[in-house]
Amino acid sequence: MSSHLTPVDPPELHQNPAFTQGMIVPAGPVLYVGGQNGADGSGELLDGLGAQTEQAFRNLLAVLAHAGTGPEHVARLTIYLAAGIDPTEAYAATASVWGNRRTAVTVLAVTPARPGALVEIDAIAAVPEG
Repeated sequence: MSSHLTPVDPPELHQNPAFTQGMIVPAGPVLYVGGQNGADGSGELLDGLGAQTEQAFRNLLAVLAHAGTGPEHVARLTIYLAAGIDPTEAYAATASVWGNRRTAVTVLAVTPARPGALVEIDAIAAVPEG
């Protein structure tokens, strides 16, 4: 069985090199990664949207690796940004850590539950067997 995800990009919908409209995940174990924010290993939030976004992605990558999977197996990301901030810095920070990986993505502006948090990211990933 293949462990590769398959992007779904209907021709009648907008095409974008940064994301896909949907993702088919092969049958098998699935990892649901809870919201990762821009806190370091001691739990302290980093300063600024760019630094927090990079750290949130590094935290996500750590969870993926610990579960035996990687970013190439992520089917969906949800990125929660603090309401009222310009997301441009978060997009640049995403590219610096996450790279050029297409996945299904939802970006929402919210009021963070943790004071000082500017970004939180959760994910759904396939876990390759064997």
